[in-house]
Amino acid sequence: MPTQYDAIIIGTGAGGGTLALHLAQAGKNILILERGPFMPQEKLNWDTQAVFLDNRYHTRETWQDKDGKDLHPQQSYFVGGQTKVYGAAMFRMRAEDFGVIHHQGGISPAWPISYADLEPYYTQAEELFHVHGDLGVAPSVPGGFGSSFDPTEPFHSKKYPYPALANEPRMQTIEDDVRKLGVNTFPIPLGLKRNEADPLASKCIRCDTCDGYPCLVHAKSDADINCIRQIMHLPNVTLMTNSRVLRLLTNSTGTAVTAVEVLHSGPGKPYGSEPAPSITNAPAASTQTATYTAGIFAVCAGAINSAVILLASANDKHPTGLANSSDQVGRNFMYHQADALLALSTETNDDAYTKTWGTNDFYFKDTDPAYPFPLGQVQPVGSFHFEMMKGDAPPLTPGFVLETMKHHAVPWWLTTEDLPDPNNRVTLHNTTPSSAESTQPSTIGPHPSGDTGRTNESEPVSTAAPHRIQLSYTPNNVESFNRLKDRWVDVLKRAGHATTHVPLHAYFKKRIPLEGVGHQNGTCRMGNDPTTSVLDAHCKAHDLDNLYVVDASCFVSASAVNPSLTIIANAIRISNHLLTERLK
Repeated sequence: MPTQYDAIIIGTGAGGGTLALHLAQAGKNILILERGPFMPQEKLNWDTQAVFLDNRYHTRETWQDKDGKDLHPQQSYFVGGQTKVYGAAMFRMRAEDFGVIHHQGGISPAWPISYADLEPYYTQAEELFHVHGDLGVAPSVPGGFGSSFDPTEPFHSKKYPYPALANEPRMQTIEDDVRKLGVNTFPIPLGLKRNEADPLASKCIRCDTCDGYPCLVHAKSDADINCIRQIMHLPNVTLMTNSRVLRLLTNSTGTAVTAVEVLHSGPGKPYGSEPAPSITNAPAASTQTATYTAGIFAVCAGAINSAVILLASANDKHPTGLANSSDQVGRNFMYHQADALLALSTETNDDAYTKTWGTNDFYFKDTDPAYPFPLGQVQPVGSFHFEMMKGDAPPLTPGFVLETMKHHAVPWWLTTEDLPDPNNRVTLHNTTPSSAESTQPSTIGPHPSGDTGRTNESEPVSTAAPHRIQLSYTPNNVESFNRLKDRWVDVLKRAGHATTHVPLHAYFKKRIPLEGVGHQNGTCRMGNDPTTSVLDAHCKAHDLDNLYVVDASCFVSASAVNPSLTIIANAIRISNHLLTERLK
């Protein structure tokens, strides 16, 4: 196996998977490192108890919050990362999100790139991830098309590659009644492989176990299926699973990364480099450390763990961590002010998949002119089961009561922009040892009765030692989120679709980041000033010549839309930069 690669990519999520795809297809010799295994394709993918209550697909790592209390993150360490369990809502950030926006809670700062810089890559990202959407009659605007549905939608140089998913009866009724009140609604762009014109030819079966679940039939566009599995057997690609990066090593002057130190758990997997490899892709002995060298290094481990890798790579030339001369690595952690809300009514809801329309009418403004600040976005939750309410229900509430509630409820997902705060940060504590061994899926052993076989067994995964990672967070911009909730409840009541409402914390694990850590971003922000940012506009570290961070870590602001499409689009942008400027 080669000892020198053109590039080493750490992580296989939305950023790493997309970057790997484009470099591999260009013929570059790459090594892809993923700390987890492939997620097993098993019946439990669609089991609500296993997914949401037993946390089968979440790590057993224990972090600590700002007060030193245990924090159990809902992190999925598998090939494809968090995209294996995301909701596949694929929004473009609004054009205004790349500039300065004044919020009640503070300033959302400008990015060093504009929407126009990213737009061509948004288009490519929508094609790569099979995004279904609709711009309506799509009025022409400078540079492309606008939307007749959503006044906040930025221009598109091309229309969506696939048609939007249609509403089921209950959601259609609510949308019709909400529109009668003058509220603008739009079809939610979704990365689901659904063919509604020919359901027999459709991968997606429009089930009620989608949002937050792994997809049993691989019909969700994720970085595993859409990216890694397209390239993993190419002769110029080496994929090492169960392989956690411990640190990056630099040259003696500290100006460039020279190698990556990796802890392999278990015997590894025979992926890549040979048509039918006879050896595994990791050392034979369990938990063995190895180093690998390359010309370019791309850290794509997610906003929290990318910061952890840089902080853990401190050396005499970089005493506070790599790329951290600005003291910004790990700072400005953002995720969103967000929560799920159950709207209960006398009408029954038998829809299977509800995440088909939303509204941005409150995105930039409140209906109250005395409050001149943005509120955020409203969209439904894709799928909902009564088991998700168990964590919030009074003790000993009978299951049939919760099931009855479920059939009279519509779950909504409300998002308000979180603002960068240097004190909201990831820090690293010295622990001995620094690593721990765990298993994934976290329920030990093969799937019982029926789904036996090697792929459904738990596999060893290296994790951070307990309390080594600290995630400190204090909420901000909360008043705007509370106003968004009040505005939407008022709309639903006036439309006749909410006699009451309750917050649903169980579905999203007691509010991010106490457990959820979804939509994480901002810990290695990009910028033009090396004293206030970690990365330049091409996501290269200011302090090192060949180190890139290509995930949501680079975000300067969080906006109020799901980040996945922006991560993917930016990864395509960076791959284009690397191929034309660095790996020619």
